[in-house]
Amino acid sequence: MATLISRFEKMPAFAQETRGASSFTQLARDEEMQQVEGLDKRCLLLLDSRALDRECLARTLTTHGLGMEVGAFGSIDEWRAKQSNCPPVGAVLLNIGARKVADVAAEIAKLASEFRPVPVVVLSDIDDLSQILRVLECGARGYIPTSVGVEVCIEAIGLAIAGGIFLPASSVLAVRHLIETERPEAPPLAGMFTLRQAEVVQALRKGKANKIIAYELNLRESTVKVHIRNIMKKLKATNRTEVAYKLNDLFTGEAGYH
Repeated sequence: MATLISRFEKMPAFAQETRGASSFTQLARDEEMQQVEGLDKRCLLLLDSRALDRECLARTLTTHGLGMEVGAFGSIDEWRAKQSNCPPVGAVLLNIGARKVADVAAEIAKLASEFRPVPVVVLSDIDDLSQILRVLECGARGYIPTSVGVEVCIEAIGLAIAGGIFLPASSVLAVRHLIETERPEAPPLAGMFTLRQAEVVQALRKGKANKIIAYELNLRESTVKVHIRNIMKKLKATNRTEVAYKLNDLFTGEAGYH
């Protein structure tokens, strides 16, 4: 024992410190690995009634680094029958194939409600904006079209687990285009006409009679006539036909400018 102590005493100080630091680092790594292993015990519940498709997808996700086990089942009832032998569910991936959301909306909503807060993500052969929005309304946390690669699919599942919502880029662009096309048209030539005159201008462009304009704008017909006279003065027009002609030119010019 003395010899051992003697040898230890002759050991350089930095070596003793290094050995202690190494032990501490190893302990920290062991704790970290235990935490990671705890996360890895969660599984992805893959639901697909088509055996070949679900088995191929399960293997592909696993071999491409999903980072969690994949439990592939033909239905939720099949999973329930074997639930006791499966790890806790970390996310649900429902492959609806070419089916329309209208046919599976109730199933998606039921899954989202039953597994909450565990995210439910839908995989579909259809990349349609209305279908995607319907899926999100049912409570799903993501929509993955089968046109994307497996890496994107894995990232989408990871995003859902992290609390985000995945949408395909094509759908985001479609939403943007929809917003831009449906955005209410700003009153043209706002500096030329008052708000009420602009409303009358819109009606004149559609060829509406004074009585119709008065009814739709909740005005007296005499008031409509006053507005039309003021519009004619600003446009330097002598009659309604000339007003309509000049308005069309102005609107066409603005459209071409933008």
